[in-house]
Amino acid sequence: MKKQLSVVSAAVLFAAAPIGLLSSCSSSSTATSSTETTEQATTAQAAETAAAPTPQPPKAKKIPKELTQHGDTRIDNYYWLNERENPEVISYLEAENAYTQQMLSHTEELQNKLYEEIVGRIQQKDESVPFKDNGYWYYTRYEEGKEYPIFSRKKGALTAAEEVMVNANDRAKGHSYYAAVGMNVSPNNRLLAFGEDTVSRRKYTIRFKDLSTGQLLPDRIPNTTGGAVWANDNKTVFYSVKDPSLRSYKIFKHTIGTPATQDKEVYHEADETFSTFIYKTKSDKYLIIGSGSTLSNEYRYLDASTPNGTFKVIQPRERGLEYSVDHFGDKFYIVTNKDGATNFKLMQTPVTKTGKANWKDVIPHREDVLLEGIEIFKDYLTLQERKNGLTQIRIKKWNDPKADYYIDFGEEAYTAYISVNPDFDSDILRYEYSSLTTPSSTYDYNMQTKQKELKKRQEVVGDFNPDNYEAKRIYATADDGTKIPISLVYRKGIKLDGSNPLLQYAYGSYGSSTNPGFSSVRLSLLDRGFVYAIAHIRGGQEMGRKWYEEGKMLKKKNTFTDFIDASEFLIEQKYTSPEKLFAQGGSAGGLLMGAVVNMRPDLYKGVIAAVPFVDVVTTMLDTSIPLTTGEFDEWGNPAQKEYYDYMLSYSPYDNVKAQDYPHLLVTTGLHDSQVQYWEPAKWVAKLRDIKTDNNMILLHTNMEAGHGGASGRFQRYKETALQYAFLLNLVNQNQ
Repeated sequence: MKKQLSVVSAAVLFAAAPIGLLSSCSSSSTATSSTETTEQATTAQAAETAAAPTPQPPKAKKIPKELTQHGDTRIDNYYWLNERENPEVISYLEAENAYTQQMLSHTEELQNKLYEEIVGRIQQKDESVPFKDNGYWYYTRYEEGKEYPIFSRKKGALTAAEEVMVNANDRAKGHSYYAAVGMNVSPNNRLLAFGEDTVSRRKYTIRFKDLSTGQLLPDRIPNTTGGAVWANDNKTVFYSVKDPSLRSYKIFKHTIGTPATQDKEVYHEADETFSTFIYKTKSDKYLIIGSGSTLSNEYRYLDASTPNGTFKVIQPRERGLEYSVDHFGDKFYIVTNKDGATNFKLMQTPVTKTGKANWKDVIPHREDVLLEGIEIFKDYLTLQERKNGLTQIRIKKWNDPKADYYIDFGEEAYTAYISVNPDFDSDILRYEYSSLTTPSSTYDYNMQTKQKELKKRQEVVGDFNPDNYEAKRIYATADDGTKIPISLVYRKGIKLDGSNPLLQYAYGSYGSSTNPGFSSVRLSLLDRGFVYAIAHIRGGQEMGRKWYEEGKMLKKKNTFTDFIDASEFLIEQKYTSPEKLFAQGGSAGGLLMGAVVNMRPDLYKGVIAAVPFVDVVTTMLDTSIPLTTGEFDEWGNPAQKEYYDYMLSYSPYDNVKAQDYPHLLVTTGLHDSQVQYWEPAKWVAKLRDIKTDNNMILLHTNMEAGHGGASGRFQRYKETALQYAFLLNLVNQNQ
């Protein structure tokens, strides 16, 4: 049960604030024609402001805990905050929320305005572009004023009557958080399987619905990853479950109409550094069980028409061998890094001879092109590639090797990717496209005629005009000479005189590429004079697989120095100045924020760190914490001294020092399953205790949600409005 912060405890926690924190937030007195009246009102207001107590941040108590590894002892004064069920911890987090609210109370009107702006640009009544699968058209739609999607389908034609599969608005009633995932219909089109989470810990209960009657079946399967894969008999499903650390570690088989307690285990991934999953090939011929770690994969296959059969290994795992599998005809098609193919290549092997000795090249390895994935059709092979930091879509015809070409997108910085294409026999490729100035667009591309059809472009409600904005790609130079791409967008007409506020974003981990896509939310900053910059730093994969390899493990600090070098370049080019430069990152990008403010706090006016991974060493030493064991090949295993020492040298929590820091807004979720709430809570407490300035450090904890924040499509923007108000307040824009 949550404890409410009492009036007495609030009075103790919130005393006088340091002078200068609210310098930009005094409200103007009402204008009158009398100078004397105005002066009196101003004097009275000043006296009232001076007399009123201003907030003092909560002060977390210190309970020293010794943490010893490799003969090195660290003292963690705030380790006690990891007791999620401790009422004192909950009270502390609520006190922090109250403090954040008080410190930004003068921006409430701005927050409300920003929120209304953001949701006002969203088309209230909306619908995805339908896709056809097994005789039905599937789509998702939203009703005006509703927070959650409605998953629907129509039989045969888009003019047919609608069948609502799941109305998430109805399912969400009575829950502060709700998510429905993994919609999967049986081959005979009758039964639906889907996952539900009402806590935000990403532990889903699989439910089943008879679409012919509209009735939910009694079958319930708890503690899953949310997806169920149908065998071709229409009564058997396969699914993955999670261990106490939330690692997906077992595959089970369920027969409709039987208790989940009778489900049969078909695979157990015993290696704690691997996670397991299951899917069905696009051909519907095979069920595939995959196991993956950062550096290795292993796959097993089974004919989907014989669900009681035994899965066979395609290629046994080898450290450093990565591969993924799809099927066409009598062959498996494999995207792999075999034989030193750092940027991956496409190979094929007979279904009857699956070991790597039988693999043959289809698309050879290229040093300058990263192969991200494939989509197989009856007559065509499509490939998603990345070159010079931008995605490309390549089309090949199976029976005509010369019919090999790329789709032309025609912009300097953009994002494009292959979308949902379940129809194996189609000549139409569906893909998604956007840029920093072009709203998200869905295209159908005829691979035979090379004609594309715009099916839908995201509607931005209001007076949005893409011609009012400019996007470009520039390059900073890192200390080692590496060119770091930066994608920029801003409202046309700005002057490069260093006077512009600029928000610099990056992620830079797990080989995840940050694409320069459109955001209607971001317009609230651009229209107030902000420049928005994405730094494509090492640790991502924008410039190929080596870009990732150069920003992980014992080279992780390249991620941080790249971001700093990009910041310095933006200042040198007079896009901004240290007095108006802001930084933002979340999760592993929050680690980035923590590292750069320790290394170069002087560069930034303010920083937003969302669900930040900041207590790196302690977390990576605790294998009971969700997802830790699978991370060793990303960060290193601190049980080994070399990695312990390196991680300790950059871990934000361990490197807080007595120096000035920028203004900080830190966000987290009490139920976060990926970065536990106590990491940012401890970090904030330690920063407050040690830093030497009077700048704000604010912690906002969503007490009802996890890593992704609020679940509703509108409610999530309450936190965005808070973040934007934090930024705008620091540049004296409270309108």
